[in-house]
Amino acid sequence: MKKSENNPSNSLLEYILTHYRGLFAVFFLLPLSVAYNIWFYWRNRFVFWMHSAPEKHAEKVEKIRQQVLAWNRDGRTRKLCTSRSVWLTMSELVPSYKRERRKIKVDLMDVLHVDSINQTVRVQPLVNMGQITATLLPLGWTLPVVPELDDLTVGGLIMGFGIESSSHKYGLFQHICESFEIITADGILISCSEKHHPELFCAIPWSHGTLGILVSVTLKIIPVSPFIRITYTPLHGIDNIVDTFSAVSRQADSYDFVECLQYGHDKAVLMTGNFADKPNADGRINRISAWYKPWFYKHVHKFLYQQNSVVEYIPTRQYYHRHTRSLFWEMEQIIPFGNHPVFRFFLGWALPPRIALLKYFETETTAQLREQFHVVQDMLMPISKLYDSLQYFDKHYNIYPLWICPMRIIEKEAGFIHPYSSNNHTDELFVDIGAYGTPSIQSFNGNDALHELEQFVIKNSGYQALYARSLLSENDFRVMFDHSLYDKLQKEMPHTIEAFGTVYEKVKGRMSASQHRK
Repeated sequence: MKKSENNPSNSLLEYILTHYRGLFAVFFLLPLSVAYNIWFYWRNRFVFWMHSAPEKHAEKVEKIRQQVLAWNRDGRTRKLCTSRSVWLTMSELVPSYKRERRKIKVDLMDVLHVDSINQTVRVQPLVNMGQITATLLPLGWTLPVVPELDDLTVGGLIMGFGIESSSHKYGLFQHICESFEIITADGILISCSEKHHPELFCAIPWSHGTLGILVSVTLKIIPVSPFIRITYTPLHGIDNIVDTFSAVSRQADSYDFVECLQYGHDKAVLMTGNFADKPNADGRINRISAWYKPWFYKHVHKFLYQQNSVVEYIPTRQYYHRHTRSLFWEMEQIIPFGNHPVFRFFLGWALPPRIALLKYFETETTAQLREQFHVVQDMLMPISKLYDSLQYFDKHYNIYPLWICPMRIIEKEAGFIHPYSSNNHTDELFVDIGAYGTPSIQSFNGNDALHELEQFVIKNSGYQALYARSLLSENDFRVMFDHSLYDKLQKEMPHTIEAFGTVYEKVKGRMSASQHRK
């Protein structure tokens, strides 16, 4: 007999969470999210301006080191992981490996130092993008790459991957990193960069914490302007979409930002942007993150029907987090009426509910439906394969909008990913195709479709973003990602595999929230 049949209250709660998810989110999850956000905002401001974080950093790192040393003394009987809650990851899934592993308490969530002379910022790994932009922009600085959602953490973007519409110019988030500090499995604190321990520095991105515990990161910063001048250009015809997007993406000297939203097989809106000190007469100011404004992708959609390009000026921080309120277009699945003008006017300021809460209150029913019919995937493809990739998504998923974002994969020391090479020609330019939502294919089966998609990506020398569901076998995983340097370091660094396992163990060891609670 099912647990819910034994306990009517459990059955009733699951029914409410499944069939009235939007109302539950509005009246329960939103207030909780707002309360947490207020506390977190003021806590971070106090810590940064009182300068307590830099003073306590060494002390916190030493406590982590001592926990690792204690694990060594106790015989290394269980693998290690951080004590961060499984609900706080940005993935729709939760990691199952944390159930069995020995937890290391890691309380590192502060901006440590902004160095305007050397143009760097030093941060702890749990600092998120909302926190960084709130800290840097008033000081006149920004990161070259600011991944979209507020709650994305520095550690997650390095150990996984991070991209934004400036990535055609600066590469992935890992490419703006100057140095890492990690604690190894034998309790040694190591600082690595392109000059010191360069192999370790190149192997850490995408390694999911399996080479050591990340305790600080130094990131590049650049001067920032108050506005982004955005040009919206409607594109029609698949050939025109691919050719125009590909050409613009290669013009890193001309555009600071490039992205495209594809709304159908042959219709899309290309967005190009540049920093601007002040608005000019060629466009109006659009404070897109104001609570009463429509969701960004809905706003962009109307430019499909323009005859010519249209210019707007968006405040820089609002541009950086333009997809946050609607979680790209996932919020429509959670609160279907969330973009209604009445809802926006009264409660738009509270969006989005925290992803951790959405996962925690997921039911078994919604988890099964999501696995079978819902898609959240980012595939990183060589830009020369863009036409074939868009055709593939249209035929096998028919899901729109698609987020299309160009990026450079910069050739450095051999890490997990590399530029695309064919016929003795190397091309650093890739494109992230983000598919989020419910496909319109009849009799769609999520597991079959994902397996076939992963094989398509491998065949075309692409990569899968590992925050999402993956059905890759270990052999296919090693074909998709280059393990040569990673394997070498895991063998050379004492007790590393004993302590942290492998990336594949962490990627495959994830489950839905409802499964985790069983």
